[in-house]
Amino acid sequence: MGILDVKNVNKRFGGLQALGDVNLNVAENSVHAIIGPNGAGKSTLLNCLVGKLIPDTGSVMFDGQSVLGRKPFEINQMGISRVFQTPEIFGDLSVLENMMIPCFAKRDGAFELNAISSVGSQTDIVERAEQMLEEMNMADKRHMHAAALSRGDKRRLEIGMCLSQEPRLLLLDEPTAGMARADTNNTIDLLKQIKEERDITIAIIEHDMHVVFSLAERITVLAQGTPLVEDTPENIKGHPKVREAYLGESA
Repeated sequence: MGILDVKNVNKRFGGLQALGDVNLNVAENSVHAIIGPNGAGKSTLLNCLVGKLIPDTGSVMFDGQSVLGRKPFEINQMGISRVFQTPEIFGDLSVLENMMIPCFAKRDGAFELNAISSVGSQTDIVERAEQMLEEMNMADKRHMHAAALSRGDKRRLEIGMCLSQEPRLLLLDEPTAGMARADTNNTIDLLKQIKEERDITIAIIEHDMHVVFSLAERITVLAQGTPLVEDTPENIKGHPKVREAYLGESA
């Protein structure tokens, strides 16, 4: 059993079978990519992992504990953090204030946004946030409004906010969506650095195969809500079922 173990997960929306008997095993301290054409069920699966959706049947286990029926913040406190497809940051707050929020939540388990002014007086929170900005190479942007950041820096900030909660599993939902190639490559380098420096497992949903093959150690391919194949990147590249799913070619 890996750190994340999904067994026989099914999810329907009316007459649509979004997920059908999905099995997924993510090894601890690995980088595992989940890919597939549009409508394959990738986002539905991710939402089942973080408590936004509850499967009709099946199990989702994290480090031997079920996540089913838990609220998203409870799953986060178990050690799972999610990076959304569109960066989820507070645009009207400074970069430093954004980083202080998850640091406070990590310490106290909850946070009220209207309490941001009082957080600034708490030295330990400020120091931890400053440290995370240093690690993300964003210390020089600490006083900028987050809304003014580039797409790549918004993603970097969001990843740092997730890491400040010290997760054991980082879920990334198309982290390079909408980025220019330079920002994409910078994000790849950042994720490689995170993997090298931290005791962390990364699961990534991504359309950009350059990103997938730059990072992943194992790849699961979904098509029409069902896993087609799981293998190493080298074996996935030319796999006939994968070519058929993406290109419509006969296997």
